[in-house]
Amino acid sequence: MSKYTKEIERENVVNQQQTTTRSHSKKLPIQTRFANSYYAILGLHPSASPIEIRRAYRELSKRYHPDTTELPPEEAKTKFHRLNEAYGTLSNPDRRSLYDLKIGYSRFNVIQAPPDDTLSSEQKQQWSKSAYLDPNDRPLSGGEIFALLMMGITLIGCLLLAILIAFLRGDQLIPPSALPSGTISFIGQFIKF
Repeated sequence: MSKYTKEIERENVVNQQQTTTRSHSKKLPIQTRFANSYYAILGLHPSASPIEIRRAYRELSKRYHPDTTELPPEEAKTKFHRLNEAYGTLSNPDRRSLYDLKIGYSRFNVIQAPPDDTLSSEQKQQWSKSAYLDPNDRPLSGGEIFALLMMGITLIGCLLLAILIAFLRGDQLIPPSALPSGTISFIGQFIKF
């Protein structure tokens, strides 16, 4: 290894340490399984935020840009191309999610309940059916409950308004043909004689 290459590597380590201390996020040591990942190219942990990714890209792109670096042109071009590829993937949320799945990184911790051997198979089946929450059976939000309440009040109000208008116009609530014989209608009350 030449003196020049060692000096550049030392400079990279110092710059990464400075970047790490300036960052307010969790930049943990990169695990070996992520050592060849896009995160390693940017010097970040897979849990880095989009702001940290952008910041690391800007710093490294200044350092490795073929027009501004002291590296040999081919090496600078290769590093800059890999840096752009890494940033292009990690800056897009959809592509980043797919890439995280590809490298085996999960942003969500999965907690599994310990197996419960005390329940019979019938009880387990009943419990699993009752625990299943269909997306259509989800609890109603406050806004949805309010909308249902307003629709119910509107329906009742419309019915009462229709009855009031019919009463004020002098219409009978029940037409005489629907009444049994011998019944007289008197303002909504029926008298049988």
